Amino acid sequence: MRLTILGGGGFRVPLVYRALAGSEVGTLTLYDTDPLRLGVMRAVLDGLPRPADGGGLPRVVVAASLDEAVRGADFVFSAIRVGGTAGRVADEHVPLAEGLLGQETVGAGGVLYGLRTVPVALGIAERIAELAPDAWVINFTNPAGTVTEAMASVLGSRVIGICDSPVGLVRRAARAAGADPDTVGYDYVGLNHLGWLRSLTGADGRDLLPGLLADEAALASFEEGRLFGPAWLRALGALPNEYLHYYYFRRETLAAVRAAGETRGAFLDAQQSAFFAEAHRRPEQAFALWERTRLEREETYMAESRAASGGWERDTCDLDGGGYDQVALALMRALARDRPARLILNVRNSSGGPDAPPVLAALPPDAVVETVCEVDGSGARPVASPTPLGEAELGLVLQLKAVERATIEAALFKDREAALRAVALHPLVDSVAVAERVLARAGA
Repeated sequence: MRLTILGGGGFRVPLVYRALAGSEVGTLTLYDTDPLRLGVMRAVLDGLPRPADGGGLPRVVVAASLDEAVRGADFVFSAIRVGGTAGRVADEHVPLAEGLLGQETVGAGGVLYGLRTVPVALGIAERIAELAPDAWVINFTNPAGTVTEAMASVLGSRVIGICDSPVGLVRRAARAAGADPDTVGYDYVGLNHLGWLRSLTGADGRDLLPGLLADEAALASFEEGRLFGPAWLRALGALPNEYLHYYYFRRETLAAVRAAGETRGAFLDAQQSAFFAEAHRRPEQAFALWERTRLEREETYMAESRAASGGWERDTCDLDGGGYDQVALALMRALARDRPARLILNVRNSSGGPDAPPVLAALPPDAVVETVCEVDGSGARPVASPTPLGEAELGLVLQLKAVERATIEAALFKDREAALRAVALHPLVDSVAVAERVLARAGA
């Protein structure tokens, strides 16, 4: 089986490669528009310690073009970053200059990133449809919900978006409730970076979430409990995705971002530039340099939100970096082996067949949502949620989906009015005049 990674010079590639040990993948093809980054990642893979159990790793091939990379692939992982980390820095600084939160996927910064990324993602989808029509496309590219929905307009249900935030939330909540993360059931629904865990079922079928929400010590033992605080979590009656901290505590987070002196994007731009330059000079040390850089990256993840909620360090078990790669491999194996699995994925609202009801009745059938799915060889089908979203949560979902759809429209048709709607309608943008200035500053 052949797997292609678009964005093969991306920082997470070694995590995926390491997880492929003993899998059905015989060939891993890498493609990137940046030859230096691609060369460094190849050196990192060459230095990666081999599995102790002797499980084989796939051979690595570097493609010279997009067409060569995707032609005949069984699976394509799309992990591109249009504009590189420098683009992320601009996406974050432009809103901050107008007094708005600057973040990679949230707020005006997320819209700017989507405007730049959607046309490229659509071009990739069209080449895959032409050269590898039977391939499954697993989208890592942010903003994942927007990009997956755009690619689905070409690829339909054969593109599936993934994110490690929901599975991380489930696992942390299960451990805090004293349950085995591998055996719990769960109800999770929303959009990418805008979802809620609303039940957590133990082996005996009992919902563990009410007891967890009532236990302040247990809530203080994991990231989301510390981020949102017990009073707010009990008021919600659910556990929000970590990215909802930007919405529920926007003033505190904005103040923390300003106080930090540099944005997350600026930190990663400097960190990754230094890593790639040093690893290019010393390819024999590439893996050790990557591992050191990866650990620092994980330790500083969402540092501003942690500062805004009292300041605390991430738990050791959350520093392994086994999120995206494990979700992607679990999805790939379920599709390739036709072995049922239950995963939280980004799929179309009504992709369970012609008679299946939409997960969120208020959204169109082709709108991409993030929810629990049953996966097998035929694809990923969203599981009907047992209870509807509350009015407050649904209101946020509807507003953000309008933003995502306007972003796609603006990117596809070069429509300035749609771009203005995308920025101005975002809950974290407080003025149409400010939205106009954001677009002008960004040259959009």
